[in-house]
Amino acid sequence: MRRKEFIKQASLITGAGLVFPSLSIGSQSHPILGSNDRIRIGAIGINGMGWADTKSLLKIPGVELAAICDVDQNVLEKRNKELETLGIKVKTFSDYRALLDQKNIDAIVIGTPDHWHALMMIHASEAGKHVYCEKPIGNSIGECNAMVAAQERYGNVVQVGQWQRSQQHFKEATNFISTGVLGPIRTVKVWCYQGWMRPADQVANSAPPPGVDYKSWLGPAQLKPFNASRFHFHFRWFWDYAGGLMTDWGVHLLDYALLGMQASLPKSIVGLGGKFAYPNLAEETPDTLTTLYEFENFNLVWDSAMGIDNGSYGKDHGIAFVGNNATLVLNRGGWEVIEERRSKNKVSKPHVKPSDNGLDKHTLNFVEAIRANDPGRVNCSIQQGAHVATVAQMGNVSYRSGQKLLWNASSGQFSDSKINDQYFTNPYFNGYQLPKS
Repeated sequence: MRRKEFIKQASLITGAGLVFPSLSIGSQSHPILGSNDRIRIGAIGINGMGWADTKSLLKIPGVELAAICDVDQNVLEKRNKELETLGIKVKTFSDYRALLDQKNIDAIVIGTPDHWHALMMIHASEAGKHVYCEKPIGNSIGECNAMVAAQERYGNVVQVGQWQRSQQHFKEATNFISTGVLGPIRTVKVWCYQGWMRPADQVANSAPPPGVDYKSWLGPAQLKPFNASRFHFHFRWFWDYAGGLMTDWGVHLLDYALLGMQASLPKSIVGLGGKFAYPNLAEETPDTLTTLYEFENFNLVWDSAMGIDNGSYGKDHGIAFVGNNATLVLNRGGWEVIEERRSKNKVSKPHVKPSDNGLDKHTLNFVEAIRANDPGRVNCSIQQGAHVATVAQMGNVSYRSGQKLLWNASSGQFSDSKINDQYFTNPYFNGYQLPKS
């Protein structure tokens, strides 16, 4: 009964601000499995989406939590108390390498800030663990390449946490696009207006909170004094650790823009924006950003804004495929087709609502791939995660450099060697090194 109580609480998706219904245990679609089907997981970084991912995995029969790891002892204690009240006992670690040394752990969840994803995923692969890694997979294009190389070297199952790839209505929308009834698609608009997201107030540097191993939190990032405005949730607004809305939400939304168009990488990129709305708050990434990607037969436009919700088509986020006959608008709330009034080919479709739980289906897909010992079975492989993360990083590099960038498909780099030297891979500090891809 305690396990069931835990499962009932397991649907809060903190990073996305969404609440999903729980899966039922022992249903026909998810039968109880024998001990040979048990998968023991360890979770690294359990303050936000890492914990949501872990709780989703624990809804799956045969999945057991063996260990949790975090550099913040306060978070560790909070999670451990939650588990203990439900009769679940786990080992706790502050050093992820000690968790990876546990021979009885089959798979790990990585829910740390972005700048730690690459090293942890690579080291977990070396240790023979399967990996569920939160998005974006890397904090630079070079990191993405190194992570792909690691998975291909060790052959483990790796699922990237872009759970929209497992949600039915997103698949239905891209299938509709593939029919061609929208007509030639000239422009794809991707927008992300997040009213609940805004930078923290600027505060003075201070000592880290008691129980926080700040040196380990920094890891390969350059050494800087602790500042509360850069910590926990707000890490995502600083280049050392993440890439702002472009990588936080962009890898979800750009992913389906690329899928819908069956597109590879753009020829050119221009990113324009700045701290227009909150110039006095603590952030480095732009609160407003518009990026134009040039592909072979269409343009893709990224438009993001922090602190406001009035995005295109009256929605705070979405993807619009603008065709000659109609426009398909897709987001987490569903999809619809808006007819082009001058078109002779009448195409329309009323709003289709979501019918399932994307995160729960995504974690189940990960477990099924492990049980099948088939890395190709996951719905978002490390290669697919690297593809969209690279596109998102391209936009940030253009914005940061202040230049229009050209991509050299044959070399897999920007045409400007100075840009590659400065931005292709983030520098590593404090004795850490990124393995070469």
